[in-house]
Amino acid sequence: MSFKKVVVCGSGVLGSQIAYQTAFKGFDVEIWLRSEGSIERAKPKLERLKNIYLETLEAMKTQPEAYCRGLSDKTDLTDNEIDELKQKAIDALDSLKLTTSYEEAADDADLIIEAIAEDPEQKVAFYTELQKHMPEKTVLVTNSSTLLPSQFAEYTGRPEKYLALHFANNIWRSNTAEVMGHAGTDQKYYDQVVEFAEEIGMVPITLKKEHPAYVLNSLLVPFLSAAQMLWADDVADPEMIDLTWKLASGAPEGPFQIIDYVGLTTAYNISIMHPEANDPNSIQYKVCQKLKEKIDKGETGINAGKGFYEY
Repeated sequence: MSFKKVVVCGSGVLGSQIAYQTAFKGFDVEIWLRSEGSIERAKPKLERLKNIYLETLEAMKTQPEAYCRGLSDKTDLTDNEIDELKQKAIDALDSLKLTTSYEEAADDADLIIEAIAEDPEQKVAFYTELQKHMPEKTVLVTNSSTLLPSQFAEYTGRPEKYLALHFANNIWRSNTAEVMGHAGTDQKYYDQVVEFAEEIGMVPITLKKEHPAYVLNSLLVPFLSAAQMLWADDVADPEMIDLTWKLASGAPEGPFQIIDYVGLTTAYNISIMHPEANDPNSIQYKVCQKLKEKIDKGETGINAGKGFYEY
């Protein structure tokens, strides 16, 4: 392992998954959160992930289709090997540390993964404070889904050790990790992050240059945006749009089910960056307003128990 202590900043949909998966793979993991309230909200998410891992692993004993690539490289695990992985899933939750202290989180950190809100102002403020506490050795990555590392490199205090490491949702199953540097990223640290991605069971998707929305979201965001515009323009309800996509394409999930997994807050933060988001006559404006209405009611997605669907 090139890294030993890993810190994940933020425990949203992906932050909690990244932290849990990294602990599951045997790393010393700490989660930094803004407040004690955030810590309390993180705990049930992590407990839920433990249960998903345990249920998935148990299913793998009798159902080959239950196999998830992020849990093991082996597809022909014995029951004893699966039970060993189940114990690792239990140990992972027990090993996670949660803190609100920059000093405690950054102390002796080899890698810090920023997974806070997709809001440039929040990220700048976070990096500006964090750089005061990181030791020289620390490599810093962002899990941003649409923003470029070059937008924030100057605020990190270590641009040569800063790059993007973007995960897909349900990382134990959809185990991709996009690695994208900026012009000032040192190849040495880029390679270390690629190695780390492999060590936690991901398939590194190595990008040759900066590109907005990376690979995954260059494909996914326009798809989800098209669905949201159909909804906002009252063409069809989310359930009907999802049904259309699933029946016509054979996909297991529709766009609004995906948005529930990703989280409506993330969808909203992406939507408000659109050039037409402030034009009351545009469909994009309507998308933002309708998402905001649901967020204000607490309907933020699967972790809240309700988004476009109830869970």
